[in-house]
Amino acid sequence: MLPTSNKLTSPTQFRRTIKRGRRVGSHTVVVHAYDTTSEAELVTTGPRFGLVVSKAVGNAVIRHRTSRRLRHVCMALADELPANLDIVIRALPPSSQASSAELEKDLRSALQRVRKKLEKSS
Repeated sequence: MLPTSNKLTSPTQFRRTIKRGRRVGSHTVVVHAYDTTSEAELVTTGPRFGLVVSKAVGNAVIRHRTSRRLRHVCMALADELPANLDIVIRALPPSSQASSAELEKDLRSALQRVRKKLEKSS
C-alpha cells in the first residue's frame, strides 16, 4: 500500500494534474505529471500518485492485479522523485498482459520523459 502522503485523494487533484500537467505515453501506461511548486497552498511530503485503471484493461481481477503492480512500482519510485510532483498513471489495455518488470520499465521511461517536459516548461 502507498502511504496516504503519497496518494492523490480527491477528484480535484486528479483533474488538476490531468488538465494542467504534462502528458507522456508508453506502450502500457500514460503518465500525467504536474509540478506543484507553483501552488503556494499545496504542501506535499513526497510525490503523490493516482491510478486510473478502466474496464478497457480487463475484468475486475485483471484491473486489481494491474493496480497492485502499478502501486508497487510507485512505492519503489517514491524515493527517487522530487516531492513537488503529482502524478496520474492511466493504465492502457496492454498493461493487463505486461509483467511487473515491463510495467516498471515503461513507467520509469515515461516519468523520465515527462520530467524533461516539465523542466523545459519551467
